[in-house]
Amino acid sequence: MVRNDGQLTRGDDQERPGRTISLRGAGDDDAPRGRSVRPDAGDDDEADLDAPHRADLEKEDEEAQFLRGRRRVPVRRGPLPKKAAQRLKIVLLLLVVLAAVTAVSLFLYRYGARSWRFRVDSSDNIEITGTEHVSRRQVMDVMGADIGRNIFFVPLEQRQRQLEQIPWVRSATVMRLLPNRLKIQIEERTPVAFIKLGTRIALIDADGVVMDLPEGGRKAYSFPVITGGAEGEPLSTRAARMKIYTELMRELDSEGNRYSQDISEVDLSDPGDVKVTAADPQGAVVLHLGASNFLARYKLFIAHVAEWRRSVQQLRGVDLRYDRQVIVNPDESVTPPRPAASAPATGKPAPPANHSNARKRRK
Repeated sequence: MVRNDGQLTRGDDQERPGRTISLRGAGDDDAPRGRSVRPDAGDDDEADLDAPHRADLEKEDEEAQFLRGRRRVPVRRGPLPKKAAQRLKIVLLLLVVLAAVTAVSLFLYRYGARSWRFRVDSSDNIEITGTEHVSRRQVMDVMGADIGRNIFFVPLEQRQRQLEQIPWVRSATVMRLLPNRLKIQIEERTPVAFIKLGTRIALIDADGVVMDLPEGGRKAYSFPVITGGAEGEPLSTRAARMKIYTELMRELDSEGNRYSQDISEVDLSDPGDVKVTAADPQGAVVLHLGASNFLARYKLFIAHVAEWRRSVQQLRGVDLRYDRQVIVNPDESVTPPRPAASAPATGKPAPPANHSNARKRRK
C-alpha cells in the first residue's frame, strides 16, 4: 500500500526486498527524483548471508561448463589375493624355522663329530654285563677296534652281529652312553646236553649250537652225552636232532619222576630209532625207544628189568620199539622177522656169541 506522501506500503516492501523504488506523488513534481527506500534491517541481514552462497554457486556453474565428465578412479589392489598372501606368509615363516633348525643341527653335528669329549679313550669306557661263560677278552676282540673312535661313529648293529657270532652269545645289545661310554648287554646260551664230535666233547643248546666247555671249569654240568653227530654237519640237521632230544627229555620228566637223570647217553644217529643208555646199579642198558611214546616204553623197562636180568646172563640192551614184543640183547641175537610198518634196526651187530636169548611179551 502506498501513501500519498510517497512512502512504501507494506505489501510492496515484502514483495520486492532490497530494491530501490522511486515514487513520486501526483502533486510532487518538484520532489527530488531517485529517492531510494531501504528495506528493514532483518531483510538486509538475510541478503548479506545469501549473497556469498549464490556467488559460489554461480561460479561453480560457470566452471562446470569447462570440466570433463567425472569418472570412477579404480582402487589399486595387491598382486596376490589376500588369502594367497596369508598362505605365503605362513610358508615363509616355516622356511625360516626350518632354516634355523637346520643351522642348529649342523652346528651340533659338527661339534659332536669333532669334539674330544665323545671319543672312547680306553677299554675302561666299555661296560660289559650279563657274561658268565663269555670272557671279556672275547668281547674286546670285537670291540677293540672302537677304542679311540668317536662314539657316534661306532657301528652298533655291526658290532651286535659280530658279538652274536661268539658261540656262547645268544643275543647282544650295544648302546651308547654319552659322552664317551659304550654298554654291552650279553644274553648267553643255555646248554642242555654234552655232545661228542669225534674225539671232542662240547656243550650244545636246544637250537643245536655247539659251545666249547667253559674255561677253567667254572661251572659243572650234569647232562647226557649226545652221540651220532658229525663235526661239519649243518646247523639245520643238528637243530632237527635237538628237537627229538628235547621231546625225549620232556616226556621222561613229564610225570615228575625225573627219569632223565638216569640217562647217561643218547644216540641220535637214526631219528627213527632213538637209543638211550640207562644207568643201572647192575650195569648200563641200551634201550631202543623208537621215535615216539618214550615215557611208556621207558616205564615198561623199569617194570620188567629185574625179570629180564634173571632170564639172561648179562642184560646189555632191550628193543622196545614194537607194540607186541620185546627183544632182549638185540645186538647179540639173530634179528627175527618184523612187521612191515616197523622201523629197521640200526644197531651195530655184536660179535657172535655162544648163545642168544630172545623173549617175547604181550602187553
